[in-house]
Amino acid sequence: MIPNNPEPAGAGDRSAGTLVAIGAGPKSLAVAAKAKVMADLGLPAPRVVIIDQHAVGGNWLPLGGWTDGRHRLGTSPEKDLGFPYRGAPHRAQAAQINAGMLEFSWMAFLVAHQTYTEWIDRGRPNPHHHVWARYLDWVASKSGAELHIGTVERVRVADGGWTVAFRTSDGAVETVDGDGLLVTGPGSSDEPLLDDPRVLSVADFWNAVSRREIPASSRAAVIGGGETAASALDELVRHEVMSISVISPAPTIYTRGESYFENSVFSDPTGWPSLPAAERRDVIRRTDRGVFSVSVQENLLADDRIHHLRGRVTGARRTGEAVSLTLGNPGCSAVDHSFDLVVDATGGRPLWFLDLFDAETVDELELALGSRPDVSSLENSIGHDLAVTGLSQALYLPNLAGFAQGPGFPNLSCLGELSNRVLRSAVDRASSRQAVSR
Repeated sequence: MIPNNPEPAGAGDRSAGTLVAIGAGPKSLAVAAKAKVMADLGLPAPRVVIIDQHAVGGNWLPLGGWTDGRHRLGTSPEKDLGFPYRGAPHRAQAAQINAGMLEFSWMAFLVAHQTYTEWIDRGRPNPHHHVWARYLDWVASKSGAELHIGTVERVRVADGGWTVAFRTSDGAVETVDGDGLLVTGPGSSDEPLLDDPRVLSVADFWNAVSRREIPASSRAAVIGGGETAASALDELVRHEVMSISVISPAPTIYTRGESYFENSVFSDPTGWPSLPAAERRDVIRRTDRGVFSVSVQENLLADDRIHHLRGRVTGARRTGEAVSLTLGNPGCSAVDHSFDLVVDATGGRPLWFLDLFDAETVDELELALGSRPDVSSLENSIGHDLAVTGLSQALYLPNLAGFAQGPGFPNLSCLGELSNRVLRSAVDRASSRQAVSR
């Protein structure tokens, strides 16, 4: 068992308990790096323990099952782990904390690898996924992040906090205790719509790409209208496919808004909770969910093999040598379409982490929500600190915070503000525990 002990002397002030983070991606590393900066300044900060099944930045590498690593990041890398470099968990020391976070910036990474000038001269392109993973790994190393590689098998509430059990590569089961739990990542990418060799999950698709085993197809379909589907489509057009249908419920394939006005909503969530619910949903729908990045849209514009089919897939079955998908639209009769290759790129299950919770933990969550946990109840429960309101044990769910707190939290648009809120909460909760114990 990994004890919940403070770090060795000289490691800074880690008097704000322990925060366990599932997933070694940008959200967890943004929190870990800022906690390191705070502790080095002598400020209270939690010990951050990160657990990941694969590696740092694993979901940006082929081994994570979400990409082959060769496609480009949909967000500017200048929106790095400290962006937008405004505010801080300790507001009086905000300038010092943000200056410290510049040491973990995208620019600092390029300078350290002597590639900054080249990146500027090439027009500051978005990096390939595998390069973004290298940046995250560099931050993890530079910050001394406490990382454990293993598959999380069980999460339970315990003694006012959390106990997370994970299995290492040698089969051993270890546990780590924490005062708070941060859940990141999209979960598994290996669950296809239909168990059929002609229907590929995201992981199946990228595995086939890496093995150069994408079959020639006369009529292919990509299900999904978001960035996961966009990356798959961007790859599929490079193969021998006669026609490709993009299936999504939207009337068309939307392009992500990249003007100042759209971007500012993502970078600065101030005032977001005061917007009417319908307007918040509309902003998310138009700019984040079910949209392709501008770069992918530009790549696909001239390819006349690509078409859009509006509808939600309500059924799938094998029919001879083809896969038949049933598409439904409100107010219309269901229609069947046949394909010889289907890529299910609808993305991960938002509530994948509930599979890890034991029965008692699910009960605690249900009591806090006042109903069985579902996407709607959890989205509405996320407070300013990105944690579930009403749950005594801090459960931070930034991937579900878009509706309640701002559309930038589930993605890479305001990682610095995300870390501010999580760390401020961890410090405040630790102070409250200490006051009660006196």
